[in-house]
Amino acid sequence: MLGCMTPIQALRRGASRRVELVPMNPIEQLRAGRLPHRVAQLLVGLVLFGISMALLLHADLGLEPWGVLQYGLIQHIPMSYGLMSIVVSFVVLLLWIPLRQWPGLGTVLNAVVIGLAIDATLAVVPAIEGLGWRIAVMLLAIVGNGVAGAMYIGSQLGPGPRDGLMTGLARRTGRSIRLVRTSLEVTVVVLGFALGGILGVGTVLYALLIGPVVQFFLPVLTVRVQPPATATDGEGAASAQEPAQPSTASAKGSTAGTPA
Repeated sequence: MLGCMTPIQALRRGASRRVELVPMNPIEQLRAGRLPHRVAQLLVGLVLFGISMALLLHADLGLEPWGVLQYGLIQHIPMSYGLMSIVVSFVVLLLWIPLRQWPGLGTVLNAVVIGLAIDATLAVVPAIEGLGWRIAVMLLAIVGNGVAGAMYIGSQLGPGPRDGLMTGLARRTGRSIRLVRTSLEVTVVVLGFALGGILGVGTVLYALLIGPVVQFFLPVLTVRVQPPATATDGEGAASAQEPAQPSTASAKGSTAGTPA
């Protein structure tokens, strides 16, 4: 049947899947089965995430919220954009300590691989000339970022540093994910813009589009795993169809957007 479907039909069918995003600790994530598949998907997603962030920078029409901060920081600290992404990721991970959160394999790789992919892409992709091409690249970068976010979230190997900070703060404060995410992103955008970060139409479009893109692709890309014994009753397991989970991804990163 799948061989007779058009790509659009196959994508729509995939988007209707219901696959659980299972809450697991770092050890449970590694024991949940299909590890080679999940690690491969995680790495592809992280590389694509870094490529899309670099393209958004090249489009020069505004960066995602954490990108605004990172670009602002490199105006004052002699460091590449990708390396600054890595530094910011590990600083954010330090904030996990008082939240009593443990990073998974995906969390650590997220902090490193995205930054390396950003710098590698910036080194080989030339400057983009012409407003039409810049708009096209900006839109491609936002969609690519959403697909990449769905890939690494769907691997079920741990949240990105920024996503984990957001969900940890929401849990500890009792506030909603939406409120915590908005507060964090407004804070980093204001601080980044004050430091010289690139704020523009791309920043606004990213905020509007990244959640729906991740939400659409997450059911397609979430890998079905064997839940730990404590999660087999389904309590607390978030469905890949539910809108709240994709919002966490943006986020990276999210937060999303950002390297989550």
